[in-house]
Amino acid sequence: MKKNIGKALALAGLAVLTMGTLAGCGSNNAETPAPNTTTAAGASTETTSAGSTTAKEEASADLKGSVSMVGSTSMEKFATALSEIFMEKYPNVTVQAEFVGSGAGIEAVSNGSADIGNSSRNLKEEEKAKGVSENIVAIDGIAVVSDPSNTVENLTKDQLISIYNGTITNWKDFGGADQPIVVIGRESGSGTRSAFEELLKLEDACKYSNELDSTGAVMAKVASTPGSIGYVSLDVLDDTVKTMKLENTEPTPENIKAGSYFLSRPFVMATKGEISEQNELVKALFDYIHSAEGTELVKSVGLIPAN
Repeated sequence: MKKNIGKALALAGLAVLTMGTLAGCGSNNAETPAPNTTTAAGASTETTSAGSTTAKEEASADLKGSVSMVGSTSMEKFATALSEIFMEKYPNVTVQAEFVGSGAGIEAVSNGSADIGNSSRNLKEEEKAKGVSENIVAIDGIAVVSDPSNTVENLTKDQLISIYNGTITNWKDFGGADQPIVVIGRESGSGTRSAFEELLKLEDACKYSNELDSTGAVMAKVASTPGSIGYVSLDVLDDTVKTMKLENTEPTPENIKAGSYFLSRPFVMATKGEISEQNELVKALFDYIHSAEGTELVKSVGLIPAN
């Protein structure tokens, strides 16, 4: 028994001696920094070890709170996609989006009830005079659509104007069927309507058969109404309607970017004051939009990046 105890003590002493020797060898090497050192500001610096984070990544992980967007129904597809991917990227942030029209969105950001006012038209001078900043994030085309059975394929700019101001009321005047033209548009205050009428110089001069309160409603009405014509955002086009050529040009991102398609307008995310004056969450949202990943998101919903 005593022999075993003595042997154990000898082994323990050897272990201590070995550890001391190893420590002594290690002290001659350059000191290895801890995997997560911090800067004076308290943010994690970048490391090379697996699973490490940069200062920017760790700072973004601390983002918490909510961002509110109100405005254009034409921007719904883009704003919804942006909200979803941003919340996935920053799980502690909530992005709330409401789609009630461009005018309402600009008013909401102007009076402080929303962080961002989404507008599918340029801001008016009187809106800018209230301290609202115009931040163009994408370019959209306005597509002219008709019911699927319409045989007319192309309209000139003057022909389109003559339809919407009520000068021509039958498709036979354009080589189509002897059928009344049912003129469909958006409600007063819609950014799509404002842009459409401004581009054609038809402000307050359109003769509408129906004025509808959303892009989806226009699509559904045109699809189901013989002889109808309407205008919608480029990114909602599908085969339920017929997409018209204008001046023999199709409404594609390539044609809009080239300037050959004349019905195009900006998508604006308006803020009260410049982006640099916004809170950290709003700044982070715009940083994402202007990033390479954000640019791809803009393209993925059928829009043209503004940057």
